Parts: sequence; C-alpha cells; structure tokens
Amino acid sequence: MRSSDVMSSAGEGLSRPLPERVRLHVVEVAAQVLGKMPAAAVPSPLRGIAKFEPRKRARLGAASIAAQLEADKEFRELVAEAVEAAWPELVAGLAEGAAPPAADPVLVAAAAYLTRPPGWPDLVEQAREEIERAASLGSQREQAETRLREQLAAQRVAAREEVERVREQLKTLRGENTDLRRKLHDARERVKAAEARAAELAAEAEAAEARARAVEAGGAADSEVRRLKERLADAERQMEASRRAAREGRSVEEVRIRVLLDALQGTVAGLRKELALPTMISRPADSVAAVAPDAPGVTAVPARALADDDPQLLDQLLAIPHLHLIIDGYNVTKTGYPSLTLADQRTRLLTGLGGLAVQARVEVTCVFDGAELDGPVHVSAPRGVRVMFSAPGEIADDLIRRLVRAEPKGRSMAVVSSDREVADSVRRMGARPVPALLLIRRLGRG
Repeated sequence: MRSSDVMSSAGEGLSRPLPERVRLHVVEVAAQVLGKMPAAAVPSPLRGIAKFEPRKRARLGAASIAAQLEADKEFRELVAEAVEAAWPELVAGLAEGAAPPAADPVLVAAAAYLTRPPGWPDLVEQAREEIERAASLGSQREQAETRLREQLAAQRVAAREEVERVREQLKTLRGENTDLRRKLHDARERVKAAEARAAELAAEAEAAEARARAVEAGGAADSEVRRLKERLADAERQMEASRRAAREGRSVEEVRIRVLLDALQGTVAGLRKELALPTMISRPADSVAAVAPDAPGVTAVPARALADDDPQLLDQLLAIPHLHLIIDGYNVTKTGYPSLTLADQRTRLLTGLGGLAVQARVEVTCVFDGAELDGPVHVSAPRGVRVMFSAPGEIADDLIRRLVRAEPKGRSMAVVSSDREVADSVRRMGARPVPALLLIRRLGRG
C-alpha cells in the first residue's frame, strides 16, 4: 500500500488524498521525531525503520510511517507536538480556524493534518487549492515564455530565409551583368575590327557605315548597362529593406519579451509588498535584539551519526554549507581558561573564532552574558564573527534560544555549550549541541 493511499478519505474527513508535497513533508517530520524517540517508545511497526539514517528513514519507510500516523493516534499526537514546538504561531492560528496569511500552504496542510484542529479537512483543502493555483500560475508562465521563444525563433528563421533569397537574386543579377559586359566588350572588339577593315579597304562609305553600326551598338550597350545598373540598385534596395524588416521584427519580439519580464518583476514586487516580506535584514540573526558591547539543526546530520563528544563531530558540522555556529561565550572560556580575567577570556576566544570563521567560512555568533559586565566594554569583533551581549534581566542562554528560533526551518545550526539545559532546549528546536571542550580543542589546532 502506498503512503499516499493511506492518507486518503478514510482519514477522518478528507475527501481526497493529501497533496504529494504535503504527504512528503508530514512523513519527513515524523521521521525526524521517530529518530529522537526512546527505543522503548517507538511503535513496533517502525522499530526497524527507526534504525535507518534520517534520509533513508523518510525515503524507505514512507509508507509504514504514513500508515502508523493514520492508525496510531498517540504517535500522530507526538509528531503534532514537534510541529507545535517548531511553528507555534501557525498551530495557534489553525486552532482558531484560520492560517496566517503569509504561511506556506504545504506547512499549513501538514500542520492541520497532524494537529487536527476543528475543521482541519477544510484547512487541508484550502491549502490544496493554494498549491494547485501556484502550480497552475507557474505552468502558464512557462507556456507563455515557450510561445514567445517559438515566435522569436520563427521570425529569425524567416529573416534568414529572406536574406538568403535576396542574396541569390543579387548573385544572379551580378552574373547577368558580367555576361552583358562581356558581350559589350565583344561588340566593341567587332567594331574595332570593322573599322580596321574599312581603313584597309579605303572605303569611306563602308567605314562610315561601320562607324554608324559601332555607335548604334555602343548606344544599345550603354542603354543595357544603365538598365542593368538600375536592376542592381533595385536589388540592393530590396536586400536593405529585407534586412531592416528582419531587424525590426527581431526588435519587436525583444520588446515583447522585455515587457513580459517587466510585468513578471512587477508582480513579484507586488507580492513581496503585499506579503510584507522583509528586505533590509541580511541574515536572521541580525534581527535578534541584544546589547551592543561598547554601550550596555542541525537538521542536516553528518553522513554518519556521531556522539556529542566525538572529536570529529565539530569538523563535520563545519563542513555543512551555510552552517550558523552559535557559541555560549563564557561557558566556553570558563571551560578552557578560567584563570584569565573576563576581558582576556573574551579576547582569546574571539581571536580564535576569527581564524575559524576565515577557515570554515560559516556564520559565527558569539554570545556573552551581559550580567557579567561591570559597565560598558569595548570589544573588537574579528571579521566574520558577530558578538552579542544579553540585555539586562536576560541571561545568555535565553539570547541563544532566541537566535535559534529566529532561523528558518531547516537551517543548519550548531550551538557550542556544555550547559545541559541549553543543549536540550536547542536540540528540541532543531539545532545540534556541541560540548565546549570540542571547540577549545579545535581552536587549539589552529
């Protein structure tokens, strides 16, 4: 039985199976939750699947996971809790009967199916309509672009054919002109011969007649040359007109394509404005408020599962593209060099992080507890390292959690801290905790 057949109308009110993208997302979320469950709590049909690697778990066990979600209410509610923790605002909106306006239809349908708020089948159907409408708009846009490309190609082919035809006509006319010139030359040669014969015979009458014939032939030949020159000029004008028409046709098609692209760009800008999408924040962590120093998950797990204290864990995490590395500053410094003053601890850690940011090319954020400061301090942050202090009344642990929550779903994050509460909380939010000792060893290697 395919998983798409399992999530069908038999599933408490759905008249049609879940959309394919929604089904894949639901199975992927369930596979992640399955990997974090204790072995004893894993449903018996899924115990073999739970041992797979995360990507294989969602791909090879999709049918079994979907069937278990449909049949096992407790398992589905456990997955729903993970969804609620990841998207609290979305789940709250669905519970009130309406999804947030800017929410992804796939996320809306997946959350509605798992959490089962009142009227959830209608929410799934609304999300299905949004997905199908978006797919239809994309298809229409592709068809319009295809038609324009085909029209432009046809215009170019027609222009090339017209140019070739005019070239052939010009070649023919030039050949005719050459033949006429040769005939004119032959006629003149004959006139010269006749004049020579007339001189030799000393017959003035015959010479005069020969000269008259020569003049007549020359006049006819000149007339023929003028006629040929006119035909050649007409052919050249036709060729120039054809070239100009081809250029104008190509320009019209380019203008049409440019107008279409401008319209598409205007539509995108209108949607961005309507959805109130942010444009001035370069990275999610830049939107998290903190105290300035001088003015008081990883979901992509490495190729093989590693323990939190494995020396190779940090190296593999740093190799993940676009990783956001968040460091609990004083937790690391007090683990590695507690005998130094706080200022020296900060300087030593930030110096090492500057080299690490250059080598690994990852986003690095170092968080310090603002309560540890006696007053405003000056911190020179290395290039590529973001330094943040928690505000009064807030500890660094809370600022770290806000940084993790600010990142989009699926962003690779690693949090360096030996604090057990911090590690457990960020793990639930999709980040990978790393002991402080591993970072100290990595910075010691240089």
